[in-house]
Amino acid sequence: MLDLLVLCVAGFATGALNAVAGGGTFISFPALVWLGVPPIIANATATLTAIPGYAGSAWAFRRDISAEGALSLPVMLGIAALGGLVGALLLMVTDEALFVGLVPWLLLVATLVFAAGPRLLALLKGGGLGRFGSFAVGLAVSVYGGYFNGGLGIMLLAVFGLMGYANLHGMNGLKNLLSTMISVVSAGALAVAGLIAWKSAVVLALATMAGGYFGAAYARKITNMALLRGAIVAIGLIMTLLFFLK
Repeated sequence: MLDLLVLCVAGFATGALNAVAGGGTFISFPALVWLGVPPIIANATATLTAIPGYAGSAWAFRRDISAEGALSLPVMLGIAALGGLVGALLLMVTDEALFVGLVPWLLLVATLVFAAGPRLLALLKGGGLGRFGSFAVGLAVSVYGGYFNGGLGIMLLAVFGLMGYANLHGMNGLKNLLSTMISVVSAGALAVAGLIAWKSAVVLALATMAGGYFGAAYARKITNMALLRGAIVAIGLIMTLLFFLK
């Protein structure tokens, strides 16, 4: 019962945070590791179970999604699919001990990028990269997302800033749509490789879907985003420290 409760709470929080501000994997991935799931399998499972939350949020923002930069929406979806596959293949060939050593650094980088998100977006806004530049940065972030899902949302938002996007609601919707594509392709490849903890995944996915829809539905009603962002950064730093000490 305790495991079930942990998965439900972690899943709901993951979906809600991903919909509102990102950073949900800071909760789902450590929760799976805490329950005894090996790190690579926990990472793959967290990626899989984030999909319903991403999809639910993308659906809630469906009227806001549009392509503002140099790349069309189908091209961006294709880049996301390619990057997700490459990231998954890289994860498959990563040694377990090496991945365990990388995890705290990946969490630290994701947390710092998330913390710097508003300032980063302000600096990058209106940059308007061309087709090649947009393709390159989009592919790089998609590969990262296929390898390690943590912090994917804010990294995608930063990419949109480089591309010249300005509509925040549209950026949030597109972020969730591309996150869905990256995670579907990555998790599909990882599932074929037998790297999914299915019993945990089912519960976590259902809870994440509920949290994702809830988060997207109430995203516009949240007034103190700075406080929410600060709480997520604190969670990320705590998880990073725990993984460094482990």
